[in-house]
Amino acid sequence: MENSWATSDAGDPPATTARSFDLHLDALGKGPRSGVRRGLTDALREAVRGGRLAPGTRLPSSRALAADLGVARNTVADAYADLVAEGWLTARQGSGTRVAARDVPRPERPARPPRTRGGPVHDLMPGTPDVTSFPRAEWLKAARRALAAAPGDALGYGDPRGRIELRRALAGYLARARGVHAVPDRIVVVPGFVHGLSLLAEFLSERGLRDIAVESYGLDLHWNRLARTGLRTRPLALDERGTRTDGLAGHRAVLLTPAHQFPIGVPLRPDRRAAAVEWARRADGLILEDDYDGEFRYDRQPVGALQGLDPDRVVYLGTASKSLAPALRIAWMVLPAAIASQVAELKEAAGASGGALDQLTLAEFLTSGAYDRHVRAARLRYRRRRDQLVAALAERAPDVRVTGIAAGLHAVLELPPGTEQVVVQSASWQRLALQGLSRFRHPAATADRGDALVVGYGTPADHTWPAVLDALCRALP
Repeated sequence: MENSWATSDAGDPPATTARSFDLHLDALGKGPRSGVRRGLTDALREAVRGGRLAPGTRLPSSRALAADLGVARNTVADAYADLVAEGWLTARQGSGTRVAARDVPRPERPARPPRTRGGPVHDLMPGTPDVTSFPRAEWLKAARRALAAAPGDALGYGDPRGRIELRRALAGYLARARGVHAVPDRIVVVPGFVHGLSLLAEFLSERGLRDIAVESYGLDLHWNRLARTGLRTRPLALDERGTRTDGLAGHRAVLLTPAHQFPIGVPLRPDRRAAAVEWARRADGLILEDDYDGEFRYDRQPVGALQGLDPDRVVYLGTASKSLAPALRIAWMVLPAAIASQVAELKEAAGASGGALDQLTLAEFLTSGAYDRHVRAARLRYRRRRDQLVAALAERAPDVRVTGIAAGLHAVLELPPGTEQVVVQSASWQRLALQGLSRFRHPAATADRGDALVVGYGTPADHTWPAVLDALCRALP
């Protein structure tokens, strides 16, 4: 059946001043006036009966609806009169024609599944911040300023590399705070770290690479994403000093977390950082540097980005997911000059880009100093949580050794041999969501750090943190 679209206004003002909305009606048919009137009456009645026109909804004036439908005004007036007489509509002088109030049967709600007492209440998974501390007021101010100053082309499709305002702001911030050598033309903004990693994997695959070196411990999400483009992941050895870069021979690309290895938590030693860069120069290789939580270092100055040692051999990847919130979906890559345009073309071909308005807001947030203030406040808050975690474990679980706590949003709790899975199950009984270290071990890794927990202390809200600590200590041996 054909459909027609009618425009509704508030009463009978002149058409030039009427406020309107769309009203969908089934086709009214053709023929004599009585047939059109009957069709219009039936269509309106069904719209009310089916609930598409809710009680109290104001209908278009007879003049406006007649003009939109291309029928005589008297036809609409007669149809309205019929429905008023039947009780479907009401008509009052000065109030217009409205859908009459009536009892509308509510659809039955599906039965709510029973609550399980064993479901997790507190989230200690690593990798997410305390989103309840997101700086909403400051972000809103930045959004207003950014939108007011935004040029007209900001609302178009734009540059595949991202808004130039954000790329300029990032170039200045990353140089100052992370020691990154960056210019706006070599920065590509992407909707998340994984998306950037996918673009780089596609770039490497198109150039004939079939494998990529990775760390022995990390995220299978990243390994799987690399594998989807045909790259085999080859884990490097690991010791107490971090990832062993002497295993890079024979590779052409490597994914590293040099500032704070995830999840072990140790930084890459200076000699191994230098060795990795030297390997890249000799082998014409590429280092993908994941600087996922580089801003959060507590006991001394942050470890600078590896990219600063050789901007032509290192791709720097950063994200706002840890410092602000994952929902922003904003990450960035600082690329070597030789490949920046090629990666940008891959992004354009993929057709995925982040929201320009959020990018403009983040640019304003960075340049105004609000980002620095937020990161400093978050650093103090997370350091306080870390210190409380260490103190609670020292008092209530002194046999559990805590490592990887100099930076980041998680700690590694070393356990007695053979107890990891038992403690993870015990934590679930305490309604804690956390994971064992073995969950992050590459399937082909030869390194084994033993039994441990990876406890994220970023996610819980401040007011729940004491209860979380108490439940965690009860779960430990």
